[in-house]
Amino acid sequence: MSVKASPEIQKIISFLREIGLDIIEKELDTTFLPGLSLGPNCLYIDYDKLLYPGDILHEAGHLAVTSSAERKLAGTNEISPDWPTQAEEIGAILWSFAALTHLKLPLEFVFHPNGYKNQSDWFISNFSVKNYIGLPFLEWMGLCLSQDRALQEGKPAFPEMLKWLRD
Repeated sequence: MSVKASPEIQKIISFLREIGLDIIEKELDTTFLPGLSLGPNCLYIDYDKLLYPGDILHEAGHLAVTSSAERKLAGTNEISPDWPTQAEEIGAILWSFAALTHLKLPLEFVFHPNGYKNQSDWFISNFSVKNYIGLPFLEWMGLCLSQDRALQEGKPAFPEMLKWLRD
């Protein structure tokens, strides 16, 4: 079975399209993550070069936590050279955790041993005990609610999301 046809990839691609991100299959040359690149409101995927399918969710997380105006500039020379910020990087990591939870995929699917500067186990152990690094940032964007605010407002708490894309 090809990588593209795997049930996990199909589930992820369907989810990303549902939330409003475009997925464009194309041949890619050298990229930061093999087989993946970001474009204006889209992810470019080269399935022949993709090494870690879970990286699709992490890259989608970058688009998701970026303002809608900047999301349209992703992958162009017009986006700030400082993008993504360190806060947006942490936000993308936590967003991808929420997406994994939503899609009922194992944490190791995104947090594989060859990613996150060898800190994948650290993220897994923190998220497994509900230590959600970056949660105030996602909450500030209006994407989700902390346990306390969710109780106050009678809404679901993170890792459930109120919405998947930043305005």
